[in-house]
Amino acid sequence: MGEELAESLSDLDRFDRKILDMLAIDGRISVTELARRIGLSKSPTQARLKRLEETGVIRGYRALFDPIRLGRDHVAFVEVKLSDTREAALAAFNAAVLKVPEIEQCHLIAGPFDYLLKVRTDSMVSYRAVLADKISTLPHLSSTSTYVAMQAVREDGLLPGEG
Repeated sequence: MGEELAESLSDLDRFDRKILDMLAIDGRISVTELARRIGLSKSPTQARLKRLEETGVIRGYRALFDPIRLGRDHVAFVEVKLSDTREAALAAFNAAVLKVPEIEQCHLIAGPFDYLLKVRTDSMVSYRAVLADKISTLPHLSSTSTYVAMQAVREDGLLPGEG
């Protein structure tokens, strides 16, 4: 990207938005089919796609896996309170979280706790081990509260059965 800044939402026209909508549903769609669906010819569609990638609007493409079929259907959300919230402590916590593969998401929160973690394991037994051996040893951790998900209604921006 260099010194070029990513486009803002206001820089995107209706064709750009259609491209993004189509790719959100099917990231492997051919440029020819994408062009047909958005109502442009192939060359301008390709140019728009390239611009969206180069400006960072499209950050990449990836495969979405079904965690249930992979045996990782236990999801817990963990509220984390830190004993220290100065920048150095936050940086240490952030770096340590990146080393725990079971932590699927980590968000710094403005609220009554400091972080919200999404943790995915294969069972409650596995989750308890991750909590005891990995999460509880994160730097500056003061306390945690766990909430176990019973069902994913929407995940990865998809409705059940999509993707």
